[in-house]
Amino acid sequence: MLVSLNWLNQYVDIASINPEELAERITKTGIEVEGINYVADKLTGVVVGLIESCEQHPHADKLSLCQVAVGDEQLQIVCGAPNVREGQKAAVAKPGAVLPQDVHIKQTELRGIQSNGMICSLQELGIDDKYVPKDATEGIFVFPDDVTVGDNVEPLLNLDDAVLEFDLTPNRADALSMLGVAYETAAILDQDVSWPREDANQSSEQAEDMVSVQVEAPDLNPYYGAFIAKDIVIKPSPLWMRNALIAAGIRPINNVVDITNYVLLEYGQPLHAFDYDRFGSTEVVTRRAREQETMTTLDGEKWSLSSENLVITNGTEPVALAGVMGGADTEITEDTTTILLEAAYFHPSAVRTTVKDTGLSSDSSTRYEKGVDPNRVEQAGRRACHLLEQYAGATILSGPVSFDELNRQETIVSLATDEVNKRLGTVIAADEIGAILRRLQFPFEQEQDTFVVHVPTRRGDIAIFEDMLEEIARIYGYDHLPYTLPQGTAQAGGLTASQQLKREVKNYLQGAGLMETITYALTDETMVDKLLSPDLAEQYRSPVQVAMPMSEDHRYLRLSILPELLRTLTYNLARKQTDLHYFELGHVFSSDEETLTQQPNELLRLSGALTGLWLNHPWQQEKKPVDFYVIKGIIEGLFDYLEMPIAFKQTELPHMHPGRCATIVCNDRVIGFAGQVHPAFAKTMDLNDTYVFDLAMDDVVNSFENTTSYHSIPKYPSIARDIAFIVDESVHAGDIKALIEETGAPLVKNVQLFDVYKGEHLPSGKKSIAYNLVYQDPEKTLQDDEIEESYQAIINRVNNVFDAYVRS
Repeated sequence: MLVSLNWLNQYVDIASINPEELAERITKTGIEVEGINYVADKLTGVVVGLIESCEQHPHADKLSLCQVAVGDEQLQIVCGAPNVREGQKAAVAKPGAVLPQDVHIKQTELRGIQSNGMICSLQELGIDDKYVPKDATEGIFVFPDDVTVGDNVEPLLNLDDAVLEFDLTPNRADALSMLGVAYETAAILDQDVSWPREDANQSSEQAEDMVSVQVEAPDLNPYYGAFIAKDIVIKPSPLWMRNALIAAGIRPINNVVDITNYVLLEYGQPLHAFDYDRFGSTEVVTRRAREQETMTTLDGEKWSLSSENLVITNGTEPVALAGVMGGADTEITEDTTTILLEAAYFHPSAVRTTVKDTGLSSDSSTRYEKGVDPNRVEQAGRRACHLLEQYAGATILSGPVSFDELNRQETIVSLATDEVNKRLGTVIAADEIGAILRRLQFPFEQEQDTFVVHVPTRRGDIAIFEDMLEEIARIYGYDHLPYTLPQGTAQAGGLTASQQLKREVKNYLQGAGLMETITYALTDETMVDKLLSPDLAEQYRSPVQVAMPMSEDHRYLRLSILPELLRTLTYNLARKQTDLHYFELGHVFSSDEETLTQQPNELLRLSGALTGLWLNHPWQQEKKPVDFYVIKGIIEGLFDYLEMPIAFKQTELPHMHPGRCATIVCNDRVIGFAGQVHPAFAKTMDLNDTYVFDLAMDDVVNSFENTTSYHSIPKYPSIARDIAFIVDESVHAGDIKALIEETGAPLVKNVQLFDVYKGEHLPSGKKSIAYNLVYQDPEKTLQDDEIEESYQAIINRVNNVFDAYVRS
């Protein structure tokens, strides 16, 4: 909402307070002022000038030589505006004038002719082009004849105005009008509100002789008033009205349209003017639209309607979308002489439905959606009739013709002084509460310390005691509310063991080079059962469906984080981000019932998705793409950090590469999986080689033993030995490694696989697997015979278990 302070000053005296101070006081009482915009930068030396003569420039076809009277002198000015004419009154910058953006006007010579000043357009005076009236967009602005030559143009064009930009919360619909802001400002400054005039001279002719009103959907349209104005003369609106609209961000059009827009902003009540002669009948019928009924709106768009849309009709066909936009067939034109003025109350839900169905939105629909004051509907119509009589020469017929089932009852709220002070922690006296209610202009009845408040219908946001409590607090001043330090014993906050573990896991993964993501917990039917970990796939029977989904893409609670992670990869790859390494620690939702009769289980999962290069050193010409061993190393590093033993078991899972996938086992229980996404499935998502992992973090948290461990730095040297076994190709290297670690303990501190060979010089069906063994004793230097004894024991054990022999 844009609030012109010059306009606001018509209702509340704010001349004694500067814009910055007023903005601060309004913000402190609950309506945030986002900014202060000045209509134009400060200018000097610009006055109203009368163009006494206008001739062709002798040396230029597109320039005019003008003699301009500016009150105390006459100036010769060369002007290039195409619409400059003799007899016009225009804004003239005299020599020495300063325009916005620090433009200085000097005497100059144009094509051999001296020019003493400049005849200015509105744009040159600092007004945004989008608010300039159409007839002045390509040239100078012409003043009405009643302005005085030599007068300063700043007040005439409202260039000295400041505009406050309000950021309104949805409940403060009352502040979507100048009068609503006036009541708010008056309460802050403890002043009265001057109400605008609504009287109009009504003719003896009755409006009901020219129009009738019928409402077929009173639940959506409880009040409809039709005013008739004849003998209309379409012309530009008065200068003060155009200035007000421009300050509010609306381009002036003509007097009739401008008056409806002006009253909309003034009262917060939308109006609509129909050309009566083009209306097509003498009856107004509001009803629900018929299925597939069509109409064309003012913007030229044709709409197919449904029974959910409320329309204004001439008894036969729609002429307006109620509360949203009028029809093209009945719009006001230069030939309009009689108008049918609509002042109506439309239910917010009806307008909101039409806005949603059509995508149309307007200043009118915004106010109807938030709710208008039922007591101001007819008043706004009478205000418009007053202005039409004054500035369009209208003859107002006696009326209006109306349908009225509108509830105008005020809300009654009771409050006690003791309860107010108890809630606010204050010691406000009953008389002070009464003074606050008077400033708010809320009628009330007081009996000692108890108040019965009759809330005006303009404040539809107030319904209960707590609402009134807020009103008292904000006018009393939040700065005046007392504050106290907490009493009693206090306990320092901290993380639980589970929270601390989650944080450490995140820190580890971020340190490993992965970026954290947060994806939707909702997914669609095509992805809900994809990439499920084996430990989850056996538990659920059907995905949990949301009762009222935002869209089809968010219909189901996810069973796996991975599908949305892959979609995130796809999104970023499409934007030329090629090396992506993501993880997410979040919940999935599982139910083991066919029919959900209780809340689903929330299971904590840790998932990751990686694609592109894991290592890229252009200078060293070193590149390493993500592969299975990268994600395996990340997971092993994480569990080494947590000091929890895990094992990888080769497996085949749906949508995963059959040869590059493994389950992850901890404490003899499967807790997740890791591997490459199947290339065919990756292709459907526009992904290249992509590797993923998924872990059941609930199991990790439950198994984690948060005990402090310490290993002293060895003082004695270690000894490395290599060993290679010839085994069947079906034997897994990890199984041999585990057996070596078991047999060699406690002297064997580390076992690393460093070579696998198949081919020449080996029997068919055999392979060579080589390991590096590190021996160390923290208490002494190992002797050769000790190492050899352990070494031979390992050879014998592996040979016996795996039918192996040592490669010579």
